Amino acid sequence: MIALADKITKSFGGRVLYSAATLQLNAGERWALVGPNGAGKTTLLKIIMGQESPDEGTISFAKDTSIGYLEQEAKLAGEKTALQEVVDSAVEIRRLADRNKELERQISQTAPGQELDRLLEQYGKAQDRFERLGGYELEARAREILAGLGFPVEDFDKPAKEFSGGWQMRISLSKLLLRHPDLLLLDEPTNHLDLESVQWFERFISGYDGAVLIVSHDRSFMDSCVSHVAAIENRRLTTYTGNYSSYLRQREDNLEQMRAKRAAQEREIAHMQVFVDKFRYKPTKAAQAQERMKKIEQIKSELVLLPEGSKKVHFRFPDPPRTGDMVVSLEGVSKSFGDNHVYSGVDLKLYRGDHVSLVGPNGAGKSTLMKLINGQFKPDTGTVELGQNVTESYYAQHQLETLNPANTVMGEMDSVAPGWTSSEERKLLGAFLFHGDDVLKRVSVLSGGERARLALAKMLVAPDPLLLLDEPTNHLDIDSVDVLEEALKNFPGTIVLISHDEHLVRAISNKVVDVRDHKVTEYVGDYDYYQFKRAELEAAAAGEATAPAGKAPVPAAKVAEAEEPAATGRNVKTKEQRRAEAEARNAQSRALRATKRRLKEVESALTPAHERYDELMKLMASEELYNDSAKFDEAMKEYQALSKKIPRLEEEWLELSEKMEAGA
Repeated sequence: MIALADKITKSFGGRVLYSAATLQLNAGERWALVGPNGAGKTTLLKIIMGQESPDEGTISFAKDTSIGYLEQEAKLAGEKTALQEVVDSAVEIRRLADRNKELERQISQTAPGQELDRLLEQYGKAQDRFERLGGYELEARAREILAGLGFPVEDFDKPAKEFSGGWQMRISLSKLLLRHPDLLLLDEPTNHLDLESVQWFERFISGYDGAVLIVSHDRSFMDSCVSHVAAIENRRLTTYTGNYSSYLRQREDNLEQMRAKRAAQEREIAHMQVFVDKFRYKPTKAAQAQERMKKIEQIKSELVLLPEGSKKVHFRFPDPPRTGDMVVSLEGVSKSFGDNHVYSGVDLKLYRGDHVSLVGPNGAGKSTLMKLINGQFKPDTGTVELGQNVTESYYAQHQLETLNPANTVMGEMDSVAPGWTSSEERKLLGAFLFHGDDVLKRVSVLSGGERARLALAKMLVAPDPLLLLDEPTNHLDIDSVDVLEEALKNFPGTIVLISHDEHLVRAISNKVVDVRDHKVTEYVGDYDYYQFKRAELEAAAAGEATAPAGKAPVPAAKVAEAEEPAATGRNVKTKEQRRAEAEARNAQSRALRATKRRLKEVESALTPAHERYDELMKLMASEELYNDSAKFDEAMKEYQALSKKIPRLEEEWLELSEKMEAGA
């Protein structure tokens, strides 16, 4: 046991957040703390940290437990570089180093006996901890963590105070990870990371040997790295074993059991009530009626309390104005900032209905590409043009100038939703976490997160045909992300998205644009297709890296044959060669597995696509549908989309089948 929150009760202004909540955190366990916005997740983290006090209950820790806490906001000052900030944060490791030196001095001056044995035991424990915390390679680990969280090497020596707020949060996270505390408390740690940094962070957390407690709205992240879930629901804390998806299944199973038990209790009450009503005044049956009345009261006192159902908000957002087929065209585009060359020769066309995710390492130019489309940046060479009738909305957390500080939240909504009722506006605002009197707040007093949510809600009320979204899920809870996801999935216009939320990227993308190494590469397919193609490229690169100069890569089967060392004095492979060949085989094996997985995905998509295509052909031949112009247009739109999708899937199926045969 590293930490125990025992029977914690906490209230705010008469509202109970949770009562008798108990949570034990053990070494090697990675917990997600989930619950609706306002349930008290951050408050529980602060109670464990000692920054707030519970109304009832206790917090206890194992002896000498070290704790690290990442808050949602951080501000760095002073003249230290990013690397210095991170290295200097490892105070405990430095103390251990000093302690080891002192013990070495004492040991050298102590004669054999009990005192020396005691010092040697202390030294052994201190040395083990120093090694476990990475004391011998402190700076190397700091560099590895900074790089993993997206910092270019050239930024390691840049003063920390010169970084933006999001990058300062990454420095703060790097400091925590280097310190390697026994208990790691993280509040929305992925908010300021890009997709590739999140994936690195997932791997880091998955191998963490201490206890971790994370508040996050990122489902894919929680699925990848948590082993337990603590859910705050209906003023109770319930624990589950497994990742986030497993928690959802278990919760639904529990709810089904609770509903079934509640229904059985209500049936039993109703059955006995019939007897009571019929015989309570009949002398010969009065005693039995009395017994049943007592039984009814007992069952009522034991009635299963069903949790309040979370209110799901469903909106059919207005369709944007119709544009021409071509929405965005970039031809021969290059962009540099001083000596920093971003890319050149970019040719890219986006069409109506494209839902595009921009992916790639941080600093490669994703946001720059979005700002070129938006017109905030001008290309150094080449052209960027919007198609016929194309207008765009740009959402980024630091670009919220369109909000009027003098307006209330409701007033801002009124300005873009003239046909909406007050009730409809409140319902949508509730989906984006504005409840009750929140809608009467002035924009001028809203926090950064509240402004971001309001700007997002405004954008979806009357959307432009081109939506440019840079990290739209920050400051949303999972239910709000669901509302956004549904709105974007069903959006008939064009979307360009940058997001660290893999679940959202996977849900809405039908095209992926990869930005890296000064190049922009388009993948016409969903996120799974993109990952499959990237795995192929990495396998090919690994194969080329192991081939001798001037020779083609050695096929996996040939590598396996060559693995046997020659016993007759011929060249024996070095350890490095064998490792490189093993890496090549692993890369090729991963590529084959990715091919097989993608083939299954394509096959499972093709069958319903063909079936729906046949249905639409029959439907569109009917006079009834033809006479309903709205339904006919909708069917025609789906038919045109399938007409493009099916040939693409069939072509990919053939390509994948050939690769499976070649790799078999």
